[in-house]
Amino acid sequence: MEQTLSELEAQALSEKAAFGGDAHIVCDNLVRIYKTEGVEVVALQGLDLLIDKGELVAIVGASGSGKSTLLNVLSGLDIPTAGVAKVGGMDLLSMTARDRLRYRREVVGFIWQQTARNLLPYLTARENVELPLKLAGRSGRAQRSAYLLELLGVDYCADRKPDQMSGGEQQRVAIAVALANSPTLVLADEPTGELDSETSAEVFDALRKANKELGVTVVIVTHDPLVSEQVDRTIGIRDGRTSSETVRSSGGHAQEYAVLDRVGRLQLPRDFTNALNMERRVRLELESDHIGVWPASPSEETGE
Repeated sequence: MEQTLSELEAQALSEKAAFGGDAHIVCDNLVRIYKTEGVEVVALQGLDLLIDKGELVAIVGASGSGKSTLLNVLSGLDIPTAGVAKVGGMDLLSMTARDRLRYRREVVGFIWQQTARNLLPYLTARENVELPLKLAGRSGRAQRSAYLLELLGVDYCADRKPDQMSGGEQQRVAIAVALANSPTLVLADEPTGELDSETSAEVFDALRKANKELGVTVVIVTHDPLVSEQVDRTIGIRDGRTSSETVRSSGGHAQEYAVLDRVGRLQLPRDFTNALNMERRVRLELESDHIGVWPASPSEETGE
C-alpha cells in the first residue's frame, strides 16, 4: 500500500541522521556530478550545510560555484550523485518519482528569477495563486489567495494579469503562489535579479514577512553579496563547497566565519589569502585558544 506524505515524513523523522539533528535542511558531504558531452563536471564537491527551521538565509557565490545546483537539489528538481540531502527529515536521494512530485507540490515552494516563469500570463494574480491549490484538490482557495495577496501587499493586483503589473508586483505575487500550498520551505533563485534596488527591497520585505508571519524557512540564492544585509545568515559557496558564513546580530553587526567541514577542511577567504600571498602552503601553530595561520616562507613553499 502506498504511503502518504505524512507517513513518509514520520518515518524519515524517526531515522534522524547523526549529523544535523533537528535541522530543517541537512546536507552532508553532498556531491553532484554532471556529464556534459562526455566530460564530467563536479558541481558540488562534498558540501556540508545545516539550516534550522524558520531561518531566513542567503546562499551567495560566483557563477559556477554550485549554488544553483544546490537549490535544484533542495527543490527536488535534481537528484544528488552521493552524500546526504534531507529536508524536514525527508531523504531527497531515496525518494521515488511519485514521492518527489508530492514533495515539490506540498513541501517546497519555488520562485524563479525570471518573472515570466513564475506566473501564467493568461491568469489574474488571484487565479495564479489559486492554481496550485486547485491542482492539490484543496478547498478554501479564494480565502487562501486573498489572505496571501493581502499579507504580501499586492491585494490590489488580485484581478490584474501579469502584463498589468510591475516586475516587483509580479515577484510578490509569485511569492504568494509559492506559499499557496503552505510549504515548510521556500526557495528563491535570484528573485531580485531583474529588479532595481527600490523594488528589490519591496520583494525582500515580502520574503521577510512570509518568514516571520508564516514561520516558513526561506533560502535565497544570489550572486549579490549585498543581500547579506537583508537576511539573518549568509552562506558563501566556492568550488562546490560551503566556504564562509556571515551572521548578522539583532543590532545589525555582521561577523564573518570560515566554515570547518566534518573532516577538518576550511576555505580561507580569497581576499585574506591574496593579501598575504598565501598559495600552496601555510604554516600552522596550535595555541592554547586558537590556531595560528601564517604564509609559508619561500623555502617552506618549495619544500627545500
